[in-house]
Amino acid sequence: MGVFTTVESPVGELVLVGEKVGGSVVLTRVSMGGGSGGGVEWGEGFAEIVEQLRGYFAGEVRRFDVEVRGVGSEFQRRVWGALDEIPYGSTVSYGEIAARVGAPRAAVRAVGAAIGANPLLIVRPCHRVIGANGSLTGYAGGIERKRRLLELEGVG
Repeated sequence: MGVFTTVESPVGELVLVGEKVGGSVVLTRVSMGGGSGGGVEWGEGFAEIVEQLRGYFAGEVRRFDVEVRGVGSEFQRRVWGALDEIPYGSTVSYGEIAARVGAPRAAVRAVGAAIGANPLLIVRPCHRVIGANGSLTGYAGGIERKRRLLELEGVG
């Protein structure tokens, strides 16, 4: 059963979507405002991820440890795995992600598209990916939120 809850954060309202499994939730999506994906509101099953998000925004949590489930192509899953490995407080370029997943440099746009399809904003740190020249480019939550997340982590 699809369920969701919302939580306020320093970057605005977050919508958490998941699948109910017993008394908890397997997280399937974190987005910034708008749209529950048609689920049923059910807040208590999200307690662990909400606690970790609050810890992240307080500067206490540097890596999320929650069960997630996502649907994506094999290439997207490889890119998302590379995102999961970017340490807190650091950034990498799209080209670096391409190299990490064994894609040719010419595949940077495909890597960008896979990053843009990341359904788990903040939890899977796509905000840590920047342009080769250090510029903040593309973020589903908007560039200003990306800037705020990186500043929170001490980048920039």
